[in-house]
Parts: sequence; C-alpha cells; structure tokens
Amino acid sequence: MDRHKVIADAKESAEGYFKRGEFFCSEAVLHSINELLGRPMPQEITKLASAFPIGIGKSMCLCGAISGGAMALGLAYGRSHGEPMNSRMFPVAAALHDHVKAHYGSTCCRVLIKDFDFSSPERRAHCAKITGEVTAWVAEQLLADPSIANRVAEASVRHG
Repeated sequence: MDRHKVIADAKESAEGYFKRGEFFCSEAVLHSINELLGRPMPQEITKLASAFPIGIGKSMCLCGAISGGAMALGLAYGRSHGEPMNSRMFPVAAALHDHVKAHYGSTCCRVLIKDFDFSSPERRAHCAKITGEVTAWVAEQLLADPSIANRVAEASVRHG
C-alpha cells in the first residue's frame, strides 16, 4: 500500500465531495475517512456530521472540517458503551485542533473565512482546501498506526 497515494486519494475525495456540493465540510471529511477505513460504519454515518457545517449549524463557530475530523478519529479510536477510553483518542483529537490552529491561525469558521464573501467561489475553494487538509491529516495519523494501516490495506484489497 502506497501511504502517500492513499492520503492523497482521501484528500481528493473529500475536496471533491465539497466542491461538487455533495457534502459540506464536516460530512465530506467523515464520509471520506469512513471510505478510507473500508466503511466500518454504514454510509448513513455521514448524517451525524450534518449538524456541524459552517461552524456548527451555521453559527460560524468551530470549523466543520475539524468537527468532521474529530468524528472520523472516533471511527478508529472511539469506544462503545462499557469500554474504557482508548488512550490515543484525546491526544490525536487535540493534535488535530492544534494542527489546524497552527496551519490556519484559528479553528473558528468565522475567522477562517473572514477575508471572503461567503457566497464567493474563492470562499468555497478555501473551505474545500481546509476540508482536504483535515482529511489528509486524519488519514496520515490513522495510517501511522500499524493496526489501522493494516485494516486499511485489507479493506482496499476487499473493495478493489
């Protein structure tokens, strides 16, 4: 498995969903990572991300791509009722937050798009870029984990 190609494909997938208007940021990230992992959850998992676009329900607060990325990390490191918290969950979720803040200067949707007219193609391109960046970052983190990388490799063989 070529990790760089897998990451680039996940990024391209998320950006494409966003650019084509099929999904908003949070949905595109979660959907693309679910696909990357071989669909451990049904396609309907994307519905969980539908309240988070445009900074949580258009409130322009936390960037929806980050919310989608955090949910996507939960696909790999989340727990079921009665299970202990996976020791990787909080550090990797915090690292996602810190990565976006370091890269873009903020995690707030309002701040991230302040230089754009909301309906402009430039704002859409900017948000597609952030969506792809978050997806690539999450994919990279997951593929750095040997147990998850093995599951991704097995899923890619099964799904062609």
